[in-house]
Amino acid sequence: MKLSNRLSQIDHMIASNYTHIWDCCCDHGFLGAALLDRNAAKHIHFVDIVPKLMTALEDKLEQFYATCPATYYVHCIDVATLPLSEYKGKHLVVIAGVGGDLMMKFVSGLCQRYPQLDIDFLLCPVHHQYALRQTLIKNNLRLLRESLVEDNRRFYEVMLVTTNPEQGDIISSVGKEFWQTTSSEQTETATNYLDNTLRHYERIQRGGRSDVTNILQDYRQISVCDKQGALKANR
Repeated sequence: MKLSNRLSQIDHMIASNYTHIWDCCCDHGFLGAALLDRNAAKHIHFVDIVPKLMTALEDKLEQFYATCPATYYVHCIDVATLPLSEYKGKHLVVIAGVGGDLMMKFVSGLCQRYPQLDIDFLLCPVHHQYALRQTLIKNNLRLLRESLVEDNRRFYEVMLVTTNPEQGDIISSVGKEFWQTTSSEQTETATNYLDNTLRHYERIQRGGRSDVTNILQDYRQISVCDKQGALKANR
């Protein structure tokens, strides 16, 4: 099955240097199946907390991937309780399809549970990106790579981060890499995303229920630049 733009971008950002890849909140398992198809790691773990989904997924995996070179596992558990220490090797934990608020809980829980493990996280929140980034910074994670993708008229940030303090860069509260574009399509996506984000927080500010002054200031300092460095958007 063809992956959506969002899942395709997540798949594209997964290198083949992991022993275990955990496809969390996997729903119907489309991403994990794509990882099995290209033998992305020796061990692919499908994780979701909905029993019916996982039972159906396990049946499909047994039907179509019985002879797959990689070993797959199906876990019906809470993401915050992943048994990472039970499996030796380098771990990538992929969490997508949920809000940043729930993602904050998962990442913080795993960082507290396994302070000595070197864990990479590939995160694609549905919303609350700014708050999630604050949580990542608070937990001393480092940025390896980030990207922006548009899918079905929605925008998604994809962040590859690590608990290894000797790798990557400091995480920005509003993102950095995807504002420096290399094509007209990327420029249009980044510009539209910035405009939508600003309008979102401006509505919140006008509503008076939350003070998002600092968030607005951070986003208003962003400039979208093409590969020649020409400014495309700045509010």
